[in-house]
Amino acid sequence: MASLNYLYGEPLSQGDFKQTAEDFVVEEILDIEFTGEGEHVCLQIIKRGENTAYLAKQIAKFAGVAPREVSYAGLKDRHGVCTQWFSVPVPIKKHIDFSQLNSDSMVVIKQVRHNRKLKTGCHRGNRFVITLRNVTNHLDVLSRINAVRQGVPNYFAEQRFGHDGHNLSMAERLFNGEHIRDKKLRGIVISAARSYIFNQIVSKRVKEHGLAKTWHREVFLLSGSNAFFEDDLNDDVVERLNQGDILLSAPLVGKGEKGLTEMEKSWLKEHTSWHQGLAELGLKNERRSLRVIPQSLSVKTIDNQTLQLSFDLPKGCYATSVLRELIKHKDVSLRDKQESGEQ
Repeated sequence: MASLNYLYGEPLSQGDFKQTAEDFVVEEILDIEFTGEGEHVCLQIIKRGENTAYLAKQIAKFAGVAPREVSYAGLKDRHGVCTQWFSVPVPIKKHIDFSQLNSDSMVVIKQVRHNRKLKTGCHRGNRFVITLRNVTNHLDVLSRINAVRQGVPNYFAEQRFGHDGHNLSMAERLFNGEHIRDKKLRGIVISAARSYIFNQIVSKRVKEHGLAKTWHREVFLLSGSNAFFEDDLNDDVVERLNQGDILLSAPLVGKGEKGLTEMEKSWLKEHTSWHQGLAELGLKNERRSLRVIPQSLSVKTIDNQTLQLSFDLPKGCYATSVLRELIKHKDVSLRDKQESGEQ
């Protein structure tokens, strides 16, 4: 895969990431006021060393329902200690003590009834606490913190593309006419192709313009929405950008040229075959924020080789996008990580 450009220059420091599960702690931020009654039970679970889909199957089996009836806000990485929410349908007059599922790899810390199931993407974001070990240059990491607080390129993480880019290899075969029968796998492959093109467009912009410079005409994304619009740069637009009401964006390509700037069209020429392949699948053009700003970013020195970072990110954004601008991090867990769509 082509390397992606850095916004603040290539980091000088190196360090190990995910040496243990406790080095990658994630807490799902869910802004839902539960009703306390209804035909769904929502479970807040801390998991360690297990993926989200596996836990969903265990919950379904325990509750006596089909796995498809268990829902969750988002996928979480297997290689970490992650707190997330699940929901499962349970008749109002039936009580199930889900704490009986507790084990070394999962603990149910809360169960509450609600009048509807959780939907994918219903969470606001995720809170991360990341420990980096064997750090070679503390000062370089610390010197980058203030810059990174202003935002980093909103790249999709490498895990999106599968082990050794396997999902992208499958995408190439798909666009060359090979059929993928498994609908879930097919969706992962298509998403990987769009994500790859998005990364390349963002990387081009970072190299040639950075993220602070705006063009005379941009496609803006409404904050907290998938809606977007194209407009000339003017005082009103600048004010809305400063207020965070609208965001600079880059394309998740599909059919047609709606929402593509002339510059983006020129950059997409080298991805013509994949762009056409995605269009033929009937996908619509969408937009994704160009930059992600880590909230409440702080760093703590544990010892002369260990740093601990804490920050919040909106849903769908990756902690590694922040890390890569701070340090060249080696994901120690990759030696046993296989392809997953996990976040």
